[in-house]
Amino acid sequence: MDKKRKVLFRISIGFNILLILMIAWGFIKMNFVKEQVLVTEVQANLVELEGLIANQIDANWSEPNLVTTELGDVLNGISLGVTTGEQLGTLSKSEKEILRNLYSKLNQYPNDELYNFVDLTEEDKENFEKLRETLRDVGLGLRISISGNMDSFMKKAEELEGEIRSPIN
Repeated sequence: MDKKRKVLFRISIGFNILLILMIAWGFIKMNFVKEQVLVTEVQANLVELEGLIANQIDANWSEPNLVTTELGDVLNGISLGVTTGEQLGTLSKSEKEILRNLYSKLNQYPNDELYNFVDLTEEDKENFEKLRETLRDVGLGLRISISGNMDSFMKKAEELEGEIRSPIN
């Protein structure tokens, strides 16, 4: 091989390595986005939901719409997480199924719609109190150590989905 071909060969190898690194970096960023959406928009909101239910129990349900609004945030987060994961192609079939089932089960509880607050019955309040216990049992609650790890969250989401009865009444 003459000198010119050797230089071109080395440049070609360098560009190929650079291309592989760019693809790997893009894939890592896509996974990071999916994980951040699910961990911040779902896990953090589930923890906040548990705390709000506890607060309302202590306050004799003086502001129940705090709970129903937060549940709406959880449902929106799940929906966003599934959509993002599907669009990026980073959500496995089992993760999609877990999240969709969790969405369906949580959607049974009264939740607020835009400009339309729900009135809670005593039975609804009891169901939310049971949901709070279930959230704490699976490790999603205030003053419980929460991991930012996607695998840990998916295990908790699967356990939560399995613990919530359908229908709740």
